[in-house]
Amino acid sequence: MDEIKELKRPFINLFFKAFLLLILSCIALQASGQEPAKGKKEKRKVELIHADTYKPDDVLGRELVKSLGNVAFKHNEIIMTCDSSWFYPGKDQIKAFSRVHVEQGDTLDIYGDYLFYDGSSEMAFLEGNVLLIDKETRLYTSSVDYDVKNKVARYTNNGRITDGDNTLTSKLGTYHTDQKMFNFKDSIVIVNKDYVMRADTMDYNTETETVFFRGPAEVKGDSLYVYCEAGWHDTKNDISRIWKNAVIDNLQQIIKGDSLYYEGKDGMGEAFFNVSITDTTNDVTVTGEYARYFKDPERFMVTRKATFIQSSKEDSLFMHSDTISVITVTIPETDTTTLSYRIMRSWHNCRVFSTDLQAKCDSLSYSFRDSVIRLYYEPVIWSENNQLTSDSMAIFTRNRSAERMELYNKAFVTSMVDSARYDQIKGRNLTGYFREWRIYLPSDRQGNACWSNSQ
Repeated sequence: MDEIKELKRPFINLFFKAFLLLILSCIALQASGQEPAKGKKEKRKVELIHADTYKPDDVLGRELVKSLGNVAFKHNEIIMTCDSSWFYPGKDQIKAFSRVHVEQGDTLDIYGDYLFYDGSSEMAFLEGNVLLIDKETRLYTSSVDYDVKNKVARYTNNGRITDGDNTLTSKLGTYHTDQKMFNFKDSIVIVNKDYVMRADTMDYNTETETVFFRGPAEVKGDSLYVYCEAGWHDTKNDISRIWKNAVIDNLQQIIKGDSLYYEGKDGMGEAFFNVSITDTTNDVTVTGEYARYFKDPERFMVTRKATFIQSSKEDSLFMHSDTISVITVTIPETDTTTLSYRIMRSWHNCRVFSTDLQAKCDSLSYSFRDSVIRLYYEPVIWSENNQLTSDSMAIFTRNRSAERMELYNKAFVTSMVDSARYDQIKGRNLTGYFREWRIYLPSDRQGNACWSNSQ
């Protein structure tokens, strides 16, 4: 029995060794890539699929194949055609001449006079009257490098892009065909029927027709000027959001803010934080933290620390309130003509300041037609030593200076003569007159005093 066991032991050991060797061989085969990993494409060579005539080079032999007439090559997912070519099979490289056409997929086509293609790196260089077409987008340039694998085209010597109603030119550009995104740099100009846009750094999505500003940019139109250093503009829907020193000038107002939003088709805009709207015609500025603007009929509203400023050579008038709005009113003047003017309204916690006059009320309005300021709900005015109160008031101005004042219902005027004495005037309605924003009382014997009392 012991002898039989001794005979079996070498056989069993041999069996286990063979079994272990088989397992290690399987592992080694998998590790060495005998079965290709899933998702990996087998690397293909460039194929010459057609030519009217072709032959090996007289000197280099089969290292160089020269083709002529209706030449076509295929490599992975692209087709390359031309009139003639030099093909280096060992290097997997092509030099193509005359009427070159590179086609990738259903939408991308690149044309040129000359092509150099390296199959190992999948890089193509086209030169001479280059035209890249991707659906409605067309790129014209003198030369382009095209990364076939990553689907990225680059030009470095001026390019012109046409896309719908827009024509764009720049010195440098990169086009990511998968993302439909252009990246432009240096001397960028977009020409549209409504405006001309200039920038130094810009991105453009050809699918959404949206421009993204990455640096200083300006837009000039017949009645519009825009400047910003960051933002975007949807050219298809005429919608913009800009920030970083953002300015919009429509030749009537200059609008500034940390961030500006505007819808051109609806004529509606919004401004956020550090907002200012300046009426260049009337030298009037309204500031606040939020504003909303409408083009037709023209009107805007400013809120959150709203301030109204009217400037003049002699003095400036400041007004603070919760909310300020300006609207445009149009009325018939004759059968064929109309008259348009603005009305400014301010409400809640109104405060008015100038060098010689201060006031407060709950709300007020100012008509640019007759230059009248109207104060409502327990208004109070202080001018030097005078205090005026009534149910409502009106200040009539001319040439941006106060001319007269009217107090309505429960009018009351107090004027300090000295530390112990006061003059008082009371009536249903009172009318007073100004000189350089100063109220003159009846005690002025030079004829400047003019309070009239209407019982």
